[in-house]
Amino acid sequence: MADLTIETLTVAYGGTQVLNGVSLQVARGEFVALLGSSGCGKTTLLRAVSGFVPVSGGRIAIAGRDVTAAPPERRDTAMVFQSYALWPHMTAAQNIGYGLKLRRTPRPRIEERVAEMLRLLKLDGLAGRNVTQLSGGQRQRVALGRALAISPDILLLDEPLSNLDARIRLELRHEIRVLQQRLGITALHVTHDREEAMVMADRIVIMNAGSIAQAGSPEEVYHRPASPFVASFMGADNVVALRAERDGGTLSIAAGADHDAARLPVGHEVGDGGVHLAAADKNNSGSLISAHFRSEAARLAASGETPKGALVLRGRITQTAYPGGRWRYGVAVGGTVFLVDDGERRAVGDAVGIVIPPSALHCYPLRGAA
Repeated sequence: MADLTIETLTVAYGGTQVLNGVSLQVARGEFVALLGSSGCGKTTLLRAVSGFVPVSGGRIAIAGRDVTAAPPERRDTAMVFQSYALWPHMTAAQNIGYGLKLRRTPRPRIEERVAEMLRLLKLDGLAGRNVTQLSGGQRQRVALGRALAISPDILLLDEPLSNLDARIRLELRHEIRVLQQRLGITALHVTHDREEAMVMADRIVIMNAGSIAQAGSPEEVYHRPASPFVASFMGADNVVALRAERDGGTLSIAAGADHDAARLPVGHEVGDGGVHLAAADKNNSGSLISAHFRSEAARLAASGETPKGALVLRGRITQTAYPGGRWRYGVAVGGTVFLVDDGERRAVGDAVGIVIPPSALHCYPLRGAA
């Protein structure tokens, strides 16, 4: 049963269309991440669900009830903001209980619920402390407790971790996910952080220019991106143009100025080890395609090596960096520089081959190419 239903939702600011007929269903107890870059419409969609942004068209239903025209306080949603949005003159306990107080909940029940939230969020001993005396991580826990205290139908998370340092952000990712699963609450989470969406969500909705580019499990959108945009957004932003032909379960890649011919298996399932071909590519015949791959999915080989069962691009190292654990190299192939991670130390100017296994290649037709 869908806990949240969004049907052909449109939102416009003045003459600018921000959401273009977005449709989405979120099941009860599901954690869905809205992922995308700034300006893609993800926060507008979240705020439309909460009632803070009026819609131009379409429908929003929560637990089967049409709330499209309902004010925020009648939607049974709760929002956790990036900026915490806590009352600075109140204690942690008073902030957590604020929504219950507005609902005229009896005082003993408020105290009971606040104590429960403090315990769940590891804020024991901080009930009477003013929120201005708390750390960023503690303030965000208070904001989360305030949202959860009212037992909303839908928990809305508007980039709640982006203001925190890396260590606290990792801790709270885990804590929010554990709490969401423990309470069985439905959650819609806005983020621009790909890793955050991958580790927290049951399903990821990738947005671009006010529309949904792809929706699926983390594994699905990572291994089988539906378009060049999704592939690049999910980290496969090295792109090489190839001439290739589909022959049954094999992709035959023609030799080029900087690579040898290759015959690679075509994948059919998520992460099954073969080349991922977009639907439009499945019947290509000697056409130009764009092949995307991630820097960490390839490796480098000495110029004389000829690895089998992989695409090998020939080039020279133009830059090196050490981000930790592995070296990151810029390798010039023709007029393009590709980023590749490798465990071996190499020098600028070395002739190398970029070895790309079939499972790392995501291929799409080059529009207008013949």
